[in-house]
Amino acid sequence: MSTSAETPASSQAPKTSKFRIPKVPFWAQILAGLVLGVLLGWIAKSGDVGWLTATLKQIGDLFIQLLKLAVAPLVFFAILVSITNLRQVNNAARLATRTLLWFMVTSLIAVAIGLAIGLLTNPGAGTGLTPKDGKLPQHAGSWIDFLTGIVPTDVVTPFTELNVLQIVFMAAVAGIAALQLGEKAEPVLKISRSVLELLQKALWWVIRLAPIGTVGLIGKAIATYGWNLIGKYATFTVDIYVGCAIVLFGVYPLLLGTVAKVNPLQFFKGAWPAIQLAFVSRSSVGTMPVTQKVTERLGVPKEYASFAVPFGSTTKMDGCASIYPAIAAIFIAQIFDVPLGIGDYLLIAFVSVIGSAATAGLTGATVMLTLTLSTLGLPLEGVGLLMAIDPILDMMRTATNVAGQVVIPILVSAKEKILDHEAYGRAADISLDTAVADGVEEKVSVAAAA
Repeated sequence: MSTSAETPASSQAPKTSKFRIPKVPFWAQILAGLVLGVLLGWIAKSGDVGWLTATLKQIGDLFIQLLKLAVAPLVFFAILVSITNLRQVNNAARLATRTLLWFMVTSLIAVAIGLAIGLLTNPGAGTGLTPKDGKLPQHAGSWIDFLTGIVPTDVVTPFTELNVLQIVFMAAVAGIAALQLGEKAEPVLKISRSVLELLQKALWWVIRLAPIGTVGLIGKAIATYGWNLIGKYATFTVDIYVGCAIVLFGVYPLLLGTVAKVNPLQFFKGAWPAIQLAFVSRSSVGTMPVTQKVTERLGVPKEYASFAVPFGSTTKMDGCASIYPAIAAIFIAQIFDVPLGIGDYLLIAFVSVIGSAATAGLTGATVMLTLTLSTLGLPLEGVGLLMAIDPILDMMRTATNVAGQVVIPILVSAKEKILDHEAYGRAADISLDTAVADGVEEKVSVAAAA
């Protein structure tokens, strides 16, 4: 009775057409942020609008601050959990060794490309810049600091001072100890996995703010430095972008096609969400959740991806630690009129392979550059010459870094015959909207296992 009585009332209810705002793809939001940032930055610079410059700076700084807020605990728990996940993978030691070897091989290729481009284009010639334009960086890297700085003096300072290298060291020690303890460490690991999921969920929310952060970051760069200053670094900027593009669209596809024997176009379709987010966020660690998800979607086993991606996010830096310091060293040497020889170029290659962990997966590559300059005996004031242009360069560098962090697990998985080729082919339809949607972690895991 109640059903029949309610039916007429419901049938007579007026039909209302709900207006729905069309959903804007995330890539379009990022693009709009780039355009708006350039426009607002130009207005602030040309009109000398102080309040607009300050607002853009605050927006950009706040976005980076939110990313950095999660970096220390995210790196610690991601590395700890990833190491313990290796016990679920056959031949874990061989996987880890092959991963590290491929990191080194691609770093050498990248630094060779950087040196070749720098020697061919002479980026420091004709800029009008002089040694007087340089200034000492606030923080400089050295081999003594690098080697002794791996081991922290206490367990708190690395987190408060955001020393990612020391955090990685502590996480690795904790992860290895947990492997040795076995079942006794399971309660700690259970808590660690829960904390990691919590941190990743919070970071997804920050990632959704990337279009707004892009407005601030790009606008701040244009408003602060303007196009005239950028013009002085035209050759250097083009060199960095061309070098990164050769690695990103040349070396990586070649390795995927010849070593992994997979379709490189499928890689870009699947990995593009992480690459474009890295471009605007300028943070490998901040992009890490998306990087790991797209890596799994591209057929890499979750247990191995959960080790390789966090490890790569703090140590695999073809853009920041290979191409950039190689070209920057040549640029600075030309400005300061210091000749470089074969031995110096070999040193640059050595530093790029061994010292890449110093970049720490954060925005900027100042520590790595100072480490390279101090090793070569070049004036550290040269770092000051490049600080103005660094945000523009860091976008392409980080995109290259993250692409490499996805490529290496695919190469290793293919060689170990654990790559899911069907999942790799299905990854073509992934979008950043899917990758950053609420609850996507579980959906992506199910899709990858299907």
